Amino acid sequence: MYCAAPRRCLEHRSSLLWPAIASAIVGLVYLFYVFAVPQLLRFDFRLGLSWYDLGAHGFGPSRGYVSFEDESPVLEIVEPEGSAGCDSRYTFLAPRGDSVPQSGPMILDAQGELVWMKHNWETTQDFRVQQYRGEDFLTYWEGNQIEGRGFGTWYMLDSTYTPRYVINPVGNYGADLHEFHISADDTALVTIYDPTLADLTSVGGPELGWIYDGLFQEIDIAAGDLIFEWRASEHLDINNTYHPLAAPAGNRRDSAFDYFHINSVDKDTDGNYLISARHFHTVICVSKDTGEILWTLGGKANDFQDLSDGKATSFAWQHDARWHPEMNSLTIFDNSAHSGDDPESASRGMVVSLDIPNRQATLRAEYYHPFHIQTVSQGNVQLLNGTDRVLVAWGHSAAYSEFSADGQLECNVHFGASAYFNFGRVNSYRVLKGEWTGSPQTEPDAVVSGDMVYVSWNGATEVAAWRLETLDFTLNNTITGELDLDGDAVALGEFAKTGFETEIPLPSDFDSPIFRLAALDAEGNVLEFTVPLQRDSDESSADEVLDLRYLIIGIAIVAGTCGLVAAVYRMWPSCRGRRHAPWRQSEYHLIPVRERERNEADRDPR
Repeated sequence: MYCAAPRRCLEHRSSLLWPAIASAIVGLVYLFYVFAVPQLLRFDFRLGLSWYDLGAHGFGPSRGYVSFEDESPVLEIVEPEGSAGCDSRYTFLAPRGDSVPQSGPMILDAQGELVWMKHNWETTQDFRVQQYRGEDFLTYWEGNQIEGRGFGTWYMLDSTYTPRYVINPVGNYGADLHEFHISADDTALVTIYDPTLADLTSVGGPELGWIYDGLFQEIDIAAGDLIFEWRASEHLDINNTYHPLAAPAGNRRDSAFDYFHINSVDKDTDGNYLISARHFHTVICVSKDTGEILWTLGGKANDFQDLSDGKATSFAWQHDARWHPEMNSLTIFDNSAHSGDDPESASRGMVVSLDIPNRQATLRAEYYHPFHIQTVSQGNVQLLNGTDRVLVAWGHSAAYSEFSADGQLECNVHFGASAYFNFGRVNSYRVLKGEWTGSPQTEPDAVVSGDMVYVSWNGATEVAAWRLETLDFTLNNTITGELDLDGDAVALGEFAKTGFETEIPLPSDFDSPIFRLAALDAEGNVLEFTVPLQRDSDESSADEVLDLRYLIIGIAIVAGTCGLVAAVYRMWPSCRGRRHAPWRQSEYHLIPVRERERNEADRDPR
């Protein structure tokens, strides 16, 4: 564009520049507000946080081992002054998330030391110890998780960590992740999400729409037979939901509307079923005979008079409703929210007493995390048998707490940095405590490194000490070179088991080429031996020297390659310049008009 008045053009451009800059600033501020501010608000920094909770050790601190290939979480355990401390029983959890090195079921002791873990490639949830026919089993769900629902299988492992029962729903369904509860009748209560056609006009959706129907089944574990099945859509109106319908949910089978969201099933004293429906904000009692709804606690169809000014029935987005017949009470984990957009309200564990004949509910106790956190998903409440303790696990937030019956905090445990709880980088669907005796069929793992031996035995709960033994050996077969290691062993000392992995120093005068470690129980009985071990020899030192030589050679190769690349890069501009020199000499150069006229005048003979 040609401008006859340069100054006027510059003024015109200047007048447009500031509105453009202002528009750009407004756009950037808007983008910051829309995308950055919500993320910044998820941080939960506060005064008094430890370095652990500030993330100095990582979002999900973990530790590794010499003799064991996986890592386990490092816990922060806080026992308030004057408290009784943590319950001594084992802790059962299944950590998962972006900051968890290996996801899978895991057992920890009261000090946070690893007892057993299994690395599962698929998602693991609802890990706990349950009784079936008088025997303890580890139970968990494993499978694929899609938008809060699961499609997988339930497993029951015996004391040797061997899968004894592998259970799937009866029918053409996938096992859901939310519930696998073994009832007092030795049956399995399980949840299922089934995409089903439904009329969604009452909630603003299409007439021919799709819902995730909430089902539960009672299954005979040994035979795999179906005992009872119940389907929410046959008994409840869809418009009782609190979960908003937003496109594309409800339009297609693969994006069905999750209006009900069943997440726990239990039985009461009479054998009727108690269901937690997260998106209805209700606990429902279902008849064992007809499947009809006997009563509803909470939500839009609440049947109970709340004698606690609304505190007993105002729970929302809840999990883990459990019946306790000795108290005529329910325990409930009240999430109070299902997203960060919900009104600010702290999550809590609840004990609600029910007078069922008179339809009256009373809040007996409530338990809050010391930081009054808001847990948007998952969580559970457990009354610890034999004590007045209550354990509350905070689900989406990597924490669990223990309280006395009157609400006093006795123990608070984090397995992730609390300043980042709202990001869900570390979480566990449930955390529970219980007794467990593990007797793995594997051998203990041991690694010799210099003058130390590192030994562990994944899942062995009865090891109290390790005994160092030398071995006499003889040549059994001169052809194959087979050794006989069944000779008499000589004990050189016993070492108390310390945590999951025990470090044992080899004596300075130890000169036996072959030795082993014996795992001992509290009475000194041998539980198992390690494989024969061998102390590092001069050959290993030579191997280390050889490895160092290879490292030096590798560094030299890298350095030489980098030097060659740098030399070529330095030479390239000059080569390029020579190649294009003729072209550059023929370039057309503009000459100012006045200078050109002056040159022409000089050439004019007049």
